[in-house]
Amino acid sequence: MNGGITDGKPRVNEYMTRDVVTVSPDANVGEVATRIAESDEHSGFPVCDGRRVEGFISARDLLLAEDDEPIFKVMSTDLVVAHPRMKVTDAARVILRSGIQKLPVVDDAGNLVGIISNADVIRSQIERATPEKVGKLIRTLESIHDIAVTEERRTISLSELVPTQGKVYADELEGRKYELEHGLAEPLVVIDVDGRLLLADGHHRVMAADELDVEEMDAYVIVIDEELELGMERTARQEGLTSIGDIAVVDYARHPLIKTTKRLQ
Repeated sequence: MNGGITDGKPRVNEYMTRDVVTVSPDANVGEVATRIAESDEHSGFPVCDGRRVEGFISARDLLLAEDDEPIFKVMSTDLVVAHPRMKVTDAARVILRSGIQKLPVVDDAGNLVGIISNADVIRSQIERATPEKVGKLIRTLESIHDIAVTEERRTISLSELVPTQGKVYADELEGRKYELEHGLAEPLVVIDVDGRLLLADGHHRVMAADELDVEEMDAYVIVIDEELELGMERTARQEGLTSIGDIAVVDYARHPLIKTTKRLQ
């Protein structure tokens, strides 16, 4: 086994949150309702006696209950749970079909070992997609320029990036902001050509980050140690793109897909 994967498929224990906030079966409704109301992250909690999961309490379960009622009387005991060795894709199906946003993860003894959310599932898919994108770009660069390149994972300062795309769309920025604020943003793809950092993928993410005053982002960096000029760099120079401040934000109504749709009507 390696990192929780036996057949190349991501497993729940790779992406679950291990530090889980729980409540006791003997806590009362008023206490738990206050905790939910004061939390930005939790709309419910696993109910545990020690490490053993006895139920789950959600805001909906508390609606008609009296403040002094114990949680064990109003919690849901018809539990939907995940196993640590379960495939993330299978956990995603359970989340989608059950409408539950978070699944307690229990081991063979019924002990709570973590919790996996719909956001964790999304993150698992992002982390699979980006390396595939990077691999394809590496193969293209090596084939076209007959060079060998290396790959690194770095934190990149946005002020150092040279964009290779002159515009982004305002509506898409809102989606990228949401992803950034919820920790779901895909890493950037950057090409380091002898110290010049070309942004190959992630222009909307970078502009959303800039609007949120984020100064650095995670990136896959393709490193080319020899001096050469890529076609995307030449195009960027011709368009006067030297920093992310040169990227124009345009309204969605001007998006080419909208024009195409109108033509087809």
